[in-house]
Amino acid sequence: MTDLRFGSHPEDIKQLTTSALRDRFLISEVMKPGQVTASYSVHDRMMVIGVVPTIKAITLPTFEELTKANFFLERRELGIINVGAKGTVTVDGERFELDNKECLYVGRGKKEIVFSSGSPSTPAELYVNSCPAHREYPTTKATFADANEVKLGSKENCNERTIYQYIHDGGIQSCQLVMGLTILAPGSIWNTFPPHTHNRRMEVYFYFDLPEDQIVMHFMGEPQETRHLAMSNKQAVISPEWSIHAGAGTSNYTFIWSMAGENKAFTDMDGHQLKSIR
Repeated sequence: MTDLRFGSHPEDIKQLTTSALRDRFLISEVMKPGQVTASYSVHDRMMVIGVVPTIKAITLPTFEELTKANFFLERRELGIINVGAKGTVTVDGERFELDNKECLYVGRGKKEIVFSSGSPSTPAELYVNSCPAHREYPTTKATFADANEVKLGSKENCNERTIYQYIHDGGIQSCQLVMGLTILAPGSIWNTFPPHTHNRRMEVYFYFDLPEDQIVMHFMGEPQETRHLAMSNKQAVISPEWSIHAGAGTSNYTFIWSMAGENKAFTDMDGHQLKSIR
């Protein structure tokens, strides 16, 4: 059964306990060996999916109880980033090999998506984001070297990081999905700080490459009403349009960011000064 996450109002989280906040926004188990996990957010109809094929290949379900579609991509598009060992994604019979941190975009209209691993003992871990689409774009693979690099932050501010853009206006084309990853340099722990919001689109973060005994404190909420979630390796968090999305780890880490909404402009951000954050 798909995990359904309803929409939320910014006033709501002011009353939530830690447990309730985690139930609403944290996706605690994304990767399960031999299984598909799926969470459906009403915010811009984003779906967060984890696929870990082991002995057998896994075909992406339709999730008909929520999509009411004949096949999953009848009215959707998706992006995939592999966070595990080498794997293969077969799209209507066409095979694409994905190494760690490589990306594949699959457009609307493709009927069968099959995932497999190169080795059952060291499987691929395919992280998938999907949102509605109004037209077809071609299936496109991008290697890590193909990504557009944007360097931000500094050692002095403990936020030296490199953004790798895959699905965006200047790269792989899509209807509304934007997707990439950010790698923090050793010694840096902060991401997306000073924070921003963008009421035109929602966002999802997926943290990985984090040591199992370390955590990331993820900050969300309105800029003057912030809350936090303690997150572990390979967990995801839903960020509504009105919420900041930032984090500080007890170690450096990597995270995948994905957005859906009204536009794909990377610079469409409403920034908030550090001294205004509460």
